Amino acid sequence: MRERKWSVYVRAVQPFLKYVFLAFSTILCIALGQVINIDCMGASNCVSTTQLASLATSAPTSTAQSVTDPVQQGREFYETGQFSEAANVWQEAAQAFQAEGDKLNHATALSFLSLAYQQLGQWAEAGVAINSSLQLLQEAGLQSSKKDTPTNTQLILAQALNTRGQLELAQGQAQKAIATWQQATTAYTQADDQIGIIGSRINQAQAMQALGLYRQAEKTLTQVEAALQNQPNPIQSMGLRSLGNTLRVIGNLKKSRQSLEQSLAVAEQLQSPSDISVTLLSLGNTTRAQKETEAALGFYQQAEATSTSPMTRTQAQLNQLSLLLETQQLSEALTLGSKIQGQIASLPVSRASVYAQINFAQSLTRLNKSNTDNTPSWADISQVLAKAVQQAKSLKDSRAEAYALGHLGGLYEQTQQLSNAQDLTEQALLIAQGINASDITYRWQWQLGRLLKATGKNQEAIAAYTEAVNTLQSLRSDLVTINPDIQFSFREEVEPIYRQLVDLLLQSTNTQSEPSQQNLVQARNVIESLQLAELDNFFRTACLQGQAVQVDQVIDQDDPTAAVVYPIILPDRLEVILKLPNVPLRHYATSIAQGDVEETLEELRQELVKPFSLKRTQSLSKRVYDWLLKPAEDAFIQSQIKTLVFVLDGSLRNIPMAALYDGQQYLVQKYAVALTPGLQLLAPKSLVQGELKALTAGLTESRGGFSALSNVALEVEEIQSEVPTTVLLNREFTSETIQNEIKSLPFPVIHLATHGQFSSEAEETFILTWDGRLNVNELENVLRNRDENQPNALELLVLSACQTATGDKRAALGLAGVAVRAGARSTLATLWSVNDESTAVLMSAFYRELTRTKVSRAEALRLAQLSLLQEPRSQHPRYWAPFVLVGSWL
Repeated sequence: MRERKWSVYVRAVQPFLKYVFLAFSTILCIALGQVINIDCMGASNCVSTTQLASLATSAPTSTAQSVTDPVQQGREFYETGQFSEAANVWQEAAQAFQAEGDKLNHATALSFLSLAYQQLGQWAEAGVAINSSLQLLQEAGLQSSKKDTPTNTQLILAQALNTRGQLELAQGQAQKAIATWQQATTAYTQADDQIGIIGSRINQAQAMQALGLYRQAEKTLTQVEAALQNQPNPIQSMGLRSLGNTLRVIGNLKKSRQSLEQSLAVAEQLQSPSDISVTLLSLGNTTRAQKETEAALGFYQQAEATSTSPMTRTQAQLNQLSLLLETQQLSEALTLGSKIQGQIASLPVSRASVYAQINFAQSLTRLNKSNTDNTPSWADISQVLAKAVQQAKSLKDSRAEAYALGHLGGLYEQTQQLSNAQDLTEQALLIAQGINASDITYRWQWQLGRLLKATGKNQEAIAAYTEAVNTLQSLRSDLVTINPDIQFSFREEVEPIYRQLVDLLLQSTNTQSEPSQQNLVQARNVIESLQLAELDNFFRTACLQGQAVQVDQVIDQDDPTAAVVYPIILPDRLEVILKLPNVPLRHYATSIAQGDVEETLEELRQELVKPFSLKRTQSLSKRVYDWLLKPAEDAFIQSQIKTLVFVLDGSLRNIPMAALYDGQQYLVQKYAVALTPGLQLLAPKSLVQGELKALTAGLTESRGGFSALSNVALEVEEIQSEVPTTVLLNREFTSETIQNEIKSLPFPVIHLATHGQFSSEAEETFILTWDGRLNVNELENVLRNRDENQPNALELLVLSACQTATGDKRAALGLAGVAVRAGARSTLATLWSVNDESTAVLMSAFYRELTRTKVSRAEALRLAQLSLLQEPRSQHPRYWAPFVLVGSWL
């Protein structure tokens, strides 16, 4: 029997005793939600008005700041996460100031009141409060453009505008938020409040990020970083920390760490334990995101040791505990869990303490499932969550209550007490929807879908899953920025929702052996949504901007000789949806465990690059061919298909489809092949042969630890012989020179013959120039840096010496990311690098076909690959197969 030392953590919780377990059933193998991971308080990354006011120690004291009783008391409640109490105090203060006819202090109290309402999810009340605040200020004659307004009153106006911007961003009105924060910046500037200026600019950057304006956000944050260097140490430490946390959220981990390390150095000079500990906590989170486990654990331990705040100390311990469990360090996790249990019970009641208990319960759940001795029982864990619910109710904190109830429901799902689980989940969902908390809502819609499926209510489950996907679609890039209190994991918290919905949609029913056409269309659209969501997560922003054309439209109207193949990897089978020109969708499936599929694909990927493995390569390749294409062979012949376009799923992206083998021929010997990262293309059109001009850049010498590419010079010569070419080699190939060339002339083709890597991490997806690495976001900046008056789109981007990151099963996601972010209609790239003259031969043949014959891009690549395949020394797929065309195949 397990020891019951965990049960001392909490005693009976009366309102929730009906949820304490009486019997324990088989555990459902579905993970609970995310471990909560708090950098700072609040449901937003924005630098709030209260933070700015409390940190502006060097700024002139405003009228509002001199009101030490109600306003300051409310701020103290707010900063400890007691938002309901803060709202009550500020409401009373606002009424008192109104009775006295004190418009400025009345406006200040209403501005703060709006912040409290925002935290409580009372959006209508928050809007009324901030609008009333700004109306009072307008009546008092304050405008952000007035230079003669006194400093103190300008600060009040700036704070109110900052609050309104925060509300607008939380409600998805990012464009309005930017405009409001620009007004706030003007007001802070008039008041000479540097911390306010910095905070409002950090907020603007986050709103830009929400709109997908990555470059503008990056530029703004760079300016913030420069401005911070001239600030007094306390402001510099806080500003650099806020900057570092923001950079982590948008995925710039290297710069995040640099900013946080600078913040830590300043905090250590100040000898400020509170600043030191919270910065160490943030450093732990950034290094964790960088997958540097030991460094992250070290930072968490230092944060725990240096903190004078019980809450910060607990947060550091909880993040350390979840990381120990994530890395299977179970003995250390048990020891730390025992240490946490006593401390967490003594925390004052606040939103932070509620989240801490949910965090702790989730870690205890992992321990329970680890089959280690002396782990907590399900009853113990349920009591922890029940207390979290009780505390959230006492705080009147709807957001925290929705989290706690939903996670308690998830715990019941684990033990198959499905009726109680559904009851709690529906309560949580109702609260989350009531406060328009989409980042919580989708979790409980998904959980409800699972519960309905478990009870055999598949149609109702499909409805719940569909609502979850729709909610995710409404979030898009906000999914990774809307709530810093959650340790976000796309693969655990988002991807399964899409796949489980597709699984339900494609299952046979009692009345139908095959999915309906409606279900096929929805399943395919869900997979498209997953493809886009993966790229959004890759870039930390909504990546697909501008006009796009449906692939179906291209197939039906522009190229009736093409078909689209959508393979979907599910736990127990491999599904394929097939789109042929001008006919309904078709569908077939192969019963096979996902593990077997992954194992076959991984082995095939390894064999493809080996020089003496032809027989084994063909055997594995035929197995994959039979899964994906054999059932459609007759349909392809009947429809006179010449091009196959693949929307690949998961590990299939690592396999060049041209190398699939039917037992006699490779696929490339029968069809032209192209890939698309989703069901939409950027306005595809055929190339105009006579207008082709290329900018070709490359490295022949070793740089940055990468070997010399001795055959690049030959490759460049071959390209020059086929198309008019501007060449940048070695020292001439820098990020600045290529940017200048692209800006000056509208090259339809850009060919980069240099080392590069595709990774599942945006920061690790790069190409090599003479002066360093260009990651995918920097590459976008270079490639899109054209004069706005240039009408010519980038038709073709060629990356001829890239490879996928070693050991990264999802590395080909980086290729899709580059293809989308470059803004090119088509991208031709390599899944592995072939430092051989065969690359030059293939590229020469490719450009020759493009310029001398009227063939599509996909057909030009096919003919070029065949030119190698027909040569005895380059017959193995390792020479010709790695070249893949992404985007328009026309």
